[in-house]
Amino acid sequence: MPEKQLFEYATIRVVPRVEREEFINVGVILYCSSRRFLQTEYVLDNKRLSALADDIDLEELEKRLTAFKQVCAGDKDGGTIGKLPIASRFRWLTATRSTIVQISAVHPGLCDDPQQELEKLFRQLVL
Repeated sequence: MPEKQLFEYATIRVVPRVEREEFINVGVILYCSSRRFLQTEYVLDNKRLSALADDIDLEELEKRLTAFKQVCAGDKDGGTIGKLPIASRFRWLTATRSTIVQISAVHPGLCDDPQQELEKLFRQLVL
């Protein structure tokens, strides 16, 4: 039986009005050092987001979240941050922010397969 792997994850939140501190979970970032795994999954539900702020710019929000995917993948489109080592990219992505896109605290866990764990957390925390 394969040994379980340590992973860390955080939820991605959209906070339409920072001063109100209301948010909707839209995604999950998962990092597993031993598997060199760093990925994010997200979905933008216009109906749910509009319930908090009917003037939200979904196009701008999509660009910001796409940048998260590019940084995770280490794409050249991920800019300077995308070129950093995988652990540094995760720490940058999960840094505290005071913007419309914020990240929860980072939580640890153990898993057999980081991809399956990401999908499970995404279903539990976002969908």
